[in-house]
Amino acid sequence: MSRKAYVALSVLLDALAVNACFVAAFFLRYGGTPPAFNYTPYVLLWPLITAYYLLAGYIYGLYEPERTESPWALASAVARATALGILLTAATAFFLGPRFFSFNRLVILIAPVLQFAALLVWRLAALRLTPIRWPESRILILGTDPAAVELARELERRAGWGPRVLGLVALDAGERGDVAGLPVLGTVADATRLVAELDVDRIIVSSPAAVRELVERLALSDEVDVRVEVIPDLYEIFIGTVDSAVSDIPLMQLTGRPVPGWFELTKRAIDVVAAAVLLAVLSPLLLFAAIGVLITMGRPVLYLQERVGKDMRVFRIVKFRTMVREAEKATGPVLAEEDDPRITPFGRFLRKYRIDELPQLVNILKGDMSFIGPRPERPAFVEQYLREIPGYRERFRVKPGVTGLAQVSGTYATTAERKLKFDLIYMYHQSLLMDVQILVQTLRVVLTGHGAR
Repeated sequence: MSRKAYVALSVLLDALAVNACFVAAFFLRYGGTPPAFNYTPYVLLWPLITAYYLLAGYIYGLYEPERTESPWALASAVARATALGILLTAATAFFLGPRFFSFNRLVILIAPVLQFAALLVWRLAALRLTPIRWPESRILILGTDPAAVELARELERRAGWGPRVLGLVALDAGERGDVAGLPVLGTVADATRLVAELDVDRIIVSSPAAVRELVERLALSDEVDVRVEVIPDLYEIFIGTVDSAVSDIPLMQLTGRPVPGWFELTKRAIDVVAAAVLLAVLSPLLLFAAIGVLITMGRPVLYLQERVGKDMRVFRIVKFRTMVREAEKATGPVLAEEDDPRITPFGRFLRKYRIDELPQLVNILKGDMSFIGPRPERPAFVEQYLREIPGYRERFRVKPGVTGLAQVSGTYATTAERKLKFDLIYMYHQSLLMDVQILVQTLRVVLTGHGAR
């Protein structure tokens, strides 16, 4: 069972157990069917009561199993969560006024006893009787200093919950053998090889000074996909955010930061609604552009081209044609340049105001693209950039966009290396607010033609 599945199951069972125990407490108190006068307050409040108990469980770590790894720690956490839940319930019944005073006091005393037993017993049974095994996380620690050793010991203590420390990676080529009983498997120069050979999931760096060399080595490799974290010094904390902690050791993630599920769902919903509305609203402009292309360049009006999207998936992008017919027949795939002779006068107008990109609203509706993200590139150029530009593969972790930070910050001729920097800035700091800011800047480019030469 995965960690997410266990947490979801815990929330469901806790919600059922808390309410079942309240019902049982009413039946015990009244020796059968409870009077409606006393039972009605619970019926009205049970959703709020459930939320109270789940919040209390979260506060005391019931949904982080590594925080309750011993029976005593588990019993202590359940007791505290139950106590907080019943206190919030009693306080709510009191402050809501006379209508809720009939919530029986004896029930409020019986229910937490039953809840403590129920919440504790099902968890102990699950841990003892069911084959719950967390997916193993294979970890290398870069560094041999005391902080690295302390982190390794703390992770080893949590080995039953997924982490497995494979060994240390030295910063100095002269360091070999063991450090405090932990094997030193190589140096920073060996990091890419070790990640591939040992099937490493995470690298945690105890010395931020070594981060740049390590990340560049990993980025140059097409063979590994690994999460890199660092124990930050004050400078790193000033310029970033702490993402997690092992005991009292803070960790900052540098690569592969996942986008929260709620953000992806929200962004997709906004994309679909906005694309549908814009297609309707901009239909006169789309018709104008289509007629202009037809008159000045002839058929075809639209241009379909293969691009590489999220997870390296190839799809066909839709644009208004802006170049002469068969523009690349003699040269093959070539990037657009300043004053590109292949672009027609009307095509230059469409590009200046980004009108040529509007048909990509169809790609958004299909799910190939988003409004905001790295611009999708052609397969031939992707293959070239993967060989030449360190870290280029990172940009394919997110869905490509019609516009992006690189587009509002540069020009059509901006180099791939510079575009990648803007793309990574967006990926690692994306938010709905940043999306709005990029859209506003894009609108300015569209209305003024500034920044898109």
